[in-house]
Amino acid sequence: MLPARRALLSVSDKSGLVDFARGLAELGIELLSTGGTARHLREAGLPVTPVADVTGFPEILDGRVKTLHPAIHGGLLADRARPEHLASLEEHAIGRIDVVAVNLYPFRQTVADPGAGPGAILEMIDIGGPSMVRSAAKNFSGVAVVVDPFDYPQVLDELRRGGGVVELETRRALARKAFGHTSAYDAAIAAWFASQTAEADDFPALLSIDLERELVPRYGENPHQGAAVYRTIGGPGVLAGMTQLQGKELSWNNLLDADAARRLVALVAEPGVVIVKHNNPCGVGRGDDLPAAFRRALACDPVSAFGSIVALNRPLDGETVDAMADLFVEVLIAPAADEEALARLSERRNLRLLVAPPYEFTEHDIELRAIDGGFLAQNPDGRADDPAGWTSPTRRPPSGAERRALELAWSVCRYVKSNAIVVANGEQTVGIGAGQMSRVDSCRLAVAKAVLPVAGCVAASDAFFPFADGLEVLAEAGITAVVQPGGSKRDEEVVAAADRHGLAMLLTGTRHFRH
Repeated sequence: MLPARRALLSVSDKSGLVDFARGLAELGIELLSTGGTARHLREAGLPVTPVADVTGFPEILDGRVKTLHPAIHGGLLADRARPEHLASLEEHAIGRIDVVAVNLYPFRQTVADPGAGPGAILEMIDIGGPSMVRSAAKNFSGVAVVVDPFDYPQVLDELRRGGGVVELETRRALARKAFGHTSAYDAAIAAWFASQTAEADDFPALLSIDLERELVPRYGENPHQGAAVYRTIGGPGVLAGMTQLQGKELSWNNLLDADAARRLVALVAEPGVVIVKHNNPCGVGRGDDLPAAFRRALACDPVSAFGSIVALNRPLDGETVDAMADLFVEVLIAPAADEEALARLSERRNLRLLVAPPYEFTEHDIELRAIDGGFLAQNPDGRADDPAGWTSPTRRPPSGAERRALELAWSVCRYVKSNAIVVANGEQTVGIGAGQMSRVDSCRLAVAKAVLPVAGCVAASDAFFPFADGLEVLAEAGITAVVQPGGSKRDEEVVAAADRHGLAMLLTGTRHFRH
């Protein structure tokens, strides 16, 4: 890089711009600028050369065309190491541009504005900005391109120390960030266009992932695995923009479990508590208030609840903190927390307290899971069930109390690793069989894990019973009613077994596998 002589500044986000420009000017670097950026700098008392004076052509089409000119892009793209390029600049009276500070029109912010129509959104598709960024980034050997105001101080410092030269590795890093900036910008535009089609395509032929790093945990699932947490650019952030109010830094596993717990507790209409361990619920309770719901959730499996993640669907209060006093909790997540709760939790410094809005299912969201060489994509399993459409194939339909318990068990099994069996009464889970290779083993595990009485409870199965053996295990334990999707070749055999034991059964027609 030759010593910088000219800088081109054209930004939407003007954070830190004046200080950056003043530092450049103090180094004797000429400032070129356009439109609102030029006005902003002049108002700060800085000398600015309009781009129109460089191109010899005015801004036209309401500012749509102002920097798309050889006098600009020649100055950006000339390879300083090639004499013929420098000779061409001299022949055409084009000056080098050595520093570029550009960030793009606020497209995402405009899309997020409910009052913005398609015309306003289209005007936020920047053309000249990305072109300048890409030209400067391609030619990072001779140009320093800055798209993030966070980088202004480092660039200024290196220009001062280096006699007008930014270090090569810094220029390379800035170029990488610049291409990421334009890539994410284009992805946001493509996503908006896709959303405007008559029938939005959930799974387009080309799927761009628009992410930025939000957190860096100490490690991944295990200490020997590196990890990072990324948020969707333009979105509210991880867990809908959660805020950590206290506690140690979050781990990879903390976030996975907090996500599962938050999704499940959103399915409980009454005050509800979900306790999750290793991405499976080990207790779900509901009641007239959170302390009662917590005690019911804990009673399901108090041993597994040690070191768990706990999610609430109501604001955390001091009474609930007191109810949890004897349980070691890794993460507690709630939609809010009052002052009394915060004061009492402050003594438990290692407990991570997260505040996040309730989970809301969005129809066209996409979940991605990495496999070797690619990704699997699907819509979340978040659509509400309609119990009114369930059918009963057994001689005895469920009673009102059984139906209430069945609906709770069915909600929970959606977030239990398959094969999933959930035993419950009307207010809480009683036993959970998760992640077994055979359904009958999940039935045995759900019964064996139960601390509370199983007799008189109901059970939910996330998928159909392939044989009657699993249902026989539940019946022998005293289960009185079962809910399952149905659809097995042996449904008649399973229903006959239920009738022999006097069980009621509901068929949902919907499977809730979770691998």
